[in-house]
Amino acid sequence: MGTALVYHEDMTATRLLWDDPECEIERPERLTAALDRLRQRGLEQRCLRLSAREASEEELGLVHSPEYVSLVRETQVLGKEELQALSGQFDAIYFHPSTFHCARLAAGAGLQLVDAVLTGAVQNGLALVRPPGHHSQRAAANGFCVFNNVAIAAAHAKQKHGLHRILVVDWDVHHGQGIQYLFEDDPSSGCSLGCPARSGWETLTTWLPSCTCCSHWPLSALESIRSARAAQAPHWKSLQLQDVTAVPMSPSSHSPEGRPPPLLPGGPVCKAAASAPSSLLDQPCLCPAPSVRTAVALTAPDITLVLPPDVIQQEGSALREETEAWARPHESLAREEALTALGKLLYLLDGMLDGQVNSGIAATPASAAAATLDVAVRRGLSHGAQRLLCVALGQLDRPPDLAHDGRSLWLNIRGKEAAALSMFHVSTPLPVMTGGFLSCILGLVLPLAYGFQPDLVLVALGPGHGLQGPHAALLAAMLRGLAGGRVLALLEEDSTPQLAGILARVLNGEAPPSLGPSSVASPEDVQALMYLRGQLEPQWKMLQCHPHLVA
Repeated sequence: MGTALVYHEDMTATRLLWDDPECEIERPERLTAALDRLRQRGLEQRCLRLSAREASEEELGLVHSPEYVSLVRETQVLGKEELQALSGQFDAIYFHPSTFHCARLAAGAGLQLVDAVLTGAVQNGLALVRPPGHHSQRAAANGFCVFNNVAIAAAHAKQKHGLHRILVVDWDVHHGQGIQYLFEDDPSSGCSLGCPARSGWETLTTWLPSCTCCSHWPLSALESIRSARAAQAPHWKSLQLQDVTAVPMSPSSHSPEGRPPPLLPGGPVCKAAASAPSSLLDQPCLCPAPSVRTAVALTAPDITLVLPPDVIQQEGSALREETEAWARPHESLAREEALTALGKLLYLLDGMLDGQVNSGIAATPASAAAATLDVAVRRGLSHGAQRLLCVALGQLDRPPDLAHDGRSLWLNIRGKEAAALSMFHVSTPLPVMTGGFLSCILGLVLPLAYGFQPDLVLVALGPGHGLQGPHAALLAAMLRGLAGGRVLALLEEDSTPQLAGILARVLNGEAPPSLGPSSVASPEDVQALMYLRGQLEPQWKMLQCHPHLVA
């Protein structure tokens, strides 16, 4: 089972004790609406439902003082006036006689989820609970939070399951506060995203940018990011490879004088496609929920793959006449084996475009890889895809007659040199070190991809792509967050046994395998990344923030 869902239906702790507009946030309709949305999307049915339980007082004591736990327990027998008086001692807290029970259920739900994940019953999960927890402290309720559910879950994971390092990402418009205070002396946990950094150790705090992925970065957000990075740089090698003061501070693509910013010396000028309507880059695309999550289309019947039970091996193929029509412009597709592979790919691609299949893997002979990818791009754009992202690895050049109209973004990794040939055509050599590969993905590929907002993603591993299985799996997993997960991986037949199985599992929702020991990005990798960002930054708003380099 991939994902668990745990929630408790007793929401009496969130009922209003008196008419107070500030308490509106605690209405249980918020959780009910979230559950309804999950059901409408068919997501609840695809999850394993876990039963919530009350956290014991001993478990609450992992982070809260005995006196505070006792204080909350006593609210069960208090009258309305006493509850009002007690609530007034804390900031934005409204106690009810059922608060203790429901707050224990909320904390216990998180513990149930931690146990399920760490015992291997599920891979990941979602605890959908009220009251929340991240603002509450060792001996104080705060911000509608009674017991710190996340902190209790982290402490439980360390105590019961022996974990040594836990990442807590507290995403909120407020300061990390409760979680930060509970863990600021513990180097094994931390990462709180909230207000500007106030300390320089494990907990990173910064203002969250209040913008969509295609909006300008707010100036205050960039300033806060720069401040947080500067505070953290002495403690993290991954932040020491760059000048943390060099953050672009203008959210505009022009200088204060109104002139375009200068490009790096000797580099090509990026030609923004004037024909690309802004609506293409500003409107997100929604994809229908598929009936099949992942399909694999192979041409060699003797290949045996170990696949998850809900991944299907596709047997269908496009009509022969249609396949031949698409293959006709390409000499390399004239051979029977290439034509057969193309028919299977077209059939799979149509299923994805029609919403019957979410993601897929197709194989092609190495000699026909470039032609097959060209057909896949054109087929996608002509059969429903409004914006198509192609990440081509290896010897796969962009078709010269493919229009620069903003409907396709071509990223070639393992190109001959770092070059931004246009706003929608970028080429970079494949980094030689793991740190360089991660920096390329995090600092270039993902910002461009999320700024482009494709509704179909093609990942092509062509001749000489040079990727190891774990690296290819990580790339596919990161791109899975785009286009509603509509990702098609195109592989050479020779590499299918090594890569198809791992990619099928990742596209189907499993976590990618570990990359092993990390390594610092090489100076050449850093130079290529910074060069490309400098060329593309004026046209791509998602690049108008500091790059992410990995050590």
